[in-house]
Amino acid sequence: MQILNFDLMNQSDHILALARQQQVLRAADVREHGWSPQLLIRLHQAGKLQRLGRGLYGLPDAEVTEHQTLLEVSQRVPKAVLCLLSALQFHAIGTQLPHEVWIALPEGTQTPKLGYPPLRVTRLRGPAYSEGILTITDHGAPIRVYSAAKTVTDCFKLRNKIGLDVALEALKDAWRNRKVTMAELSHFAKINRVERVMQPYLEAVTQ
Repeated sequence: MQILNFDLMNQSDHILALARQQQVLRAADVREHGWSPQLLIRLHQAGKLQRLGRGLYGLPDAEVTEHQTLLEVSQRVPKAVLCLLSALQFHAIGTQLPHEVWIALPEGTQTPKLGYPPLRVTRLRGPAYSEGILTITDHGAPIRVYSAAKTVTDCFKLRNKIGLDVALEALKDAWRNRKVTMAELSHFAKINRVERVMQPYLEAVTQ
């Protein structure tokens, strides 16, 4: 029994070390290392981990990163890709400060049921969903977000949802700060079928 208790204590120390490294822990992360996921609950009950959401844990005194809520969404909604206003904010393009996390999901996917953070879901089909996804690792956990160029063309594709003024600001700011190239914009404009819509604005920013 003493050997078993020592083993569990050792596993707990490893889990806490992983929590310091990753910021957000899932049961799957613990299982991957051959440790008991039940220890997450025990550590939570002991006050050594805090529950961030369903199946998500972190250190109580952990510094909240800029992308904390984005990490939680990416962990809890595996097919979610940050898009539109949240992707603009992630890439530091424009002046949008959304109060919701904007995500894209494949067409036909069930709406996630999260109490927090609030989500704004956009459903995309085929390459419009699957192309241009970047996976950024923050504190050991992945965040999926559309590239800057894909995001700008998404803004034109869904301009009726976010406003043409937001799309124009995104294009001008991304181009001015060299976060996109004309080849990238043309590629994603074709995928999003907004080539004609964007053409006059692309000509304007390059003059």
